[in-house]
Amino acid sequence: MLSQDQITLEITTSGQGLYEVTEPIQSWVAQTGFERGQLTIFVRHTSASLTIQENADPDVRFDLETFFAQLVQENPSLYRHTCEGPDDMPAHIKSALTDVSLTIPVSNGRAVLGTWQGIYLFEHRRAPHHRKVTLHLIGE
Repeated sequence: MLSQDQITLEITTSGQGLYEVTEPIQSWVAQTGFERGQLTIFVRHTSASLTIQENADPDVRFDLETFFAQLVQENPSLYRHTCEGPDDMPAHIKSALTDVSLTIPVSNGRAVLGTWQGIYLFEHRRAPHHRKVTLHLIGE
């Protein structure tokens, strides 16, 4: 019989960057006792996002951060929405280009990820934030 469970994690960031959140997510999935199912991860903010990326070589995170900084410039002359600082509208654009939710299968009591895959919160603002990430698991 299918069941479901849900929790909201608070992730503290210290500014722009990719923050690996794989361990607390895998830990919660294991605590639910579900053997298989579907996990949805949702970030409840418009200036942060989620991604699955390589977690072995830190150069991947560096290159992604560098690429997005070049792709979406922090130049207030480019945007009308500037009241929250020069990094706010670029943060919204970066969030729109990435994902605010992920869906991952669960098997054998774990979120199914590839060997080198990790789940990341992608903080797009320069200032520290407390980000809320809701996890919802349906399965058995």
